[in-house]
Amino acid sequence: MMRAWFLPLLLVLVGSLAATGSALRGSPGLGVVLLLCVLLGGVHSSLAFPRSVGALEAQRRSAVDGRPVVFWRAGCSYCLRLRMRLGRDSRQVHWVDIWRDPAGAEVVRAANDGNETVPTVLVAGRAHVNPDPEWVRAQITSAPR
Repeated sequence: MMRAWFLPLLLVLVGSLAATGSALRGSPGLGVVLLLCVLLGGVHSSLAFPRSVGALEAQRRSAVDGRPVVFWRAGCSYCLRLRMRLGRDSRQVHWVDIWRDPAGAEVVRAANDGNETVPTVLVAGRAHVNPDPEWVRAQITSAPR
């Protein structure tokens, strides 16, 4: 669990130190530096993603509703790109954080020759590594409701 929060906490800590240094020098950049680091920390944390479920539950739900399962991890810029490009549609996908779910990490390793390459998107039991966000959106809209 701590691994997922390492980068965001590091960004906030560095921002706080830089902001404190700016304040001690009397520089007006205090708030801007801290705000920027807090925003970057939030974007790279689990907070930017819809709530994750376990791999088995996500696959069960996907079998029922036909929606894709996205395996991701915090701090992954490709996962963040997918999440941001999906926008509101991201809530219709089943998200699995592989750092919190060992079964999810195992699914990703099985699909990627032992590597934990994310995002890995599972559609109809078939894995797609780092797919185009528009393709994922098309899979969401074509899923039976």
